[in-house]
Amino acid sequence: MIPAAPLPMQPDAMPAATASRPSMASSSRGFVARMRHGDLHDPLLRQVLPVDAEERIVPGFGLDAVGDGAARKAEGVIQKYRGRALLVTTGSCAVHCRYCFRRHFPYAEETAAREGWREAVAAVAHDPTIDEVILSGGDPLSLATSKLAELTAQLAAIPHVKRLRIHSRLPVVLPERVDPALLQWLSALPWPVALVVHANHANEFDPEVDAAMARLRGAGAQLLNQAVLLRGVNDSVHALAALSERGFAAGVLPYYLHQLDRVQGTAHFEVDDQRARALHTALAARLSGYLVPKLVREIQGDTGKRPL
Repeated sequence: MIPAAPLPMQPDAMPAATASRPSMASSSRGFVARMRHGDLHDPLLRQVLPVDAEERIVPGFGLDAVGDGAARKAEGVIQKYRGRALLVTTGSCAVHCRYCFRRHFPYAEETAAREGWREAVAAVAHDPTIDEVILSGGDPLSLATSKLAELTAQLAAIPHVKRLRIHSRLPVVLPERVDPALLQWLSALPWPVALVVHANHANEFDPEVDAAMARLRGAGAQLLNQAVLLRGVNDSVHALAALSERGFAAGVLPYYLHQLDRVQGTAHFEVDDQRARALHTALAARLSGYLVPKLVREIQGDTGKRPL
């Protein structure tokens, strides 16, 4: 794997205030290469560049925007919805997305991989209503493939688990992670696998990403994309349509368009609900239905994502 490449601070960026807010915008070299260099408004740069606005305290924006803490089932296990358990596999990512809803998450204390996945696997095994396990983080594909195989070997012994879902940004920001060992692991899994990638702008795709997606499909993964509606990144009908069309050309079906989770430090990315609905309506009028992601918001305590 190629280490993250730090981007120099720009004039509107400010030094780090906490360990969770690095003073350099951290990204992979491949992701940086897709940016329009010298353009402070580039939609890819905007996603990873720390700026002064992150330090503003805005009412309604908190440390745990979606209720992860209240939904804790076991160490590193979050269960918000019936039938699904999410494993926080790691706190590591290939890029530091500045809008991340888990930017204040206590990864050091809450990681499912502790003690060989013991507590996390036991929590899933003891609840027969769980038929889908979701690997999240951080980014689960930042773990070594052998570590992932260790986990799935244990999950495979649980008869009520019927599906595996993996949420990962790595196939987009670090496509070389989709290597033969990872593909062999995916191909050998005993369940149908949904791999939810995360791209917010059409410019995040390039031939290397396309090839990685093709390899993942060849290994049997169903590819879906979830995006976040972000001011200054994709808050136009043109940008959203281009994202859906470009992703589909790479074999990725649009899935969710999330309204921003209101976590502290992200208010400058927010698009209000009225504008979000208008954009989504215009997108539905422009594209075929299968290219239109569901516009949703996550609300603590809801039984699923709330359509807007």
